[in-house]
Amino acid sequence: MAWIWRYEDADGQPVDGPSETFPNQGDAESWLGQQWRDLAATGATSVVLFEDDREEYRMSLLS
Repeated sequence: MAWIWRYEDADGQPVDGPSETFPNQGDAESWLGQQWRDLAATGATSVVLFEDDREEYRMSLLS
């Protein structure tokens, strides 16, 4: 199973971002904890975590 993030703008539209894949949810979340400011600076306002094709959760990057 692969865990990936999708990046979205304020309208919920996908935006470009790193295409990292992670072996587990914890690694994906740790990576996001280190990268969220850079992602927000490039226009992402929210992220969605997927396990393969299943949406796990959505989260805002706005403070």
